[in-house]
Amino acid sequence: MVYLRKATSRGAVDFGWLRSKHSFSFGHYYDPKHMGFSVLRVINDDIVAAGRGFETHGHRDMEIISYVVNGALKHKDSTGNEYIVPEGDIQVMSAGKGIMHSEFNPSQHAPVNFLQIWIVPSEKGGEPQYSQRSFGKSAQEDAPSTKSELLVSSDGKLDSLRIKQDASISRIQLGDGEQIEQITQARKGYLHVVSGQAEVAIKSEDNAISVGQGDGVGVYEHDAMTIRAKDAFVALWFDLPS
Repeated sequence: MVYLRKATSRGAVDFGWLRSKHSFSFGHYYDPKHMGFSVLRVINDDIVAAGRGFETHGHRDMEIISYVVNGALKHKDSTGNEYIVPEGDIQVMSAGKGIMHSEFNPSQHAPVNFLQIWIVPSEKGGEPQYSQRSFGKSAQEDAPSTKSELLVSSDGKLDSLRIKQDASISRIQLGDGEQIEQITQARKGYLHVVSGQAEVAIKSEDNAISVGQGDGVGVYEHDAMTIRAKDAFVALWFDLPS
């Protein structure tokens, strides 16, 4: 069995300063058929106009990850953190018992495109936490040096950023014709395409699936996914609990 979320079927909002595509039900977009996948609750593909952003607002009991695709994002929160998150950096904010924050595009000339990802934590409350790390740009013009790189995990292994959930996020980078296999074992997996195109073969399915920017594919326990790139390909792989 496969959970397929095509980019063209995502929810869409356009406020002028913000254009966003929602993989799962969020805010002004409600769809009971797409409320998340395992503990993965939100993937918003946001484009924020120059000099604009999300004013100060609050969250609690959510692990919030920002993956900057193009441009830069300015983060400020009620615990005193104030940072620029450039392209290639990952930001993790554990909202804990509650935090106020804002996210702005510091550029006065160019938009910023970032993925806003929410993961439901395994425990509620606690002190809010913030972390950020540079993983380098997901460059299209150069051949990637590694097919998969761990970005976020529950234990911070391999210098990944820590979240309060038994889940991880890895970035997959493939050159034209390269492939990688992801095996779920007793867990679930979700692929979100950042850029490029690929053929995805699912062990439990007869036919391969063509995927491109913004598409998502989820697989369930004891299944496997083979991803074969058609060109320079970048995606996020979510390893998730059952």
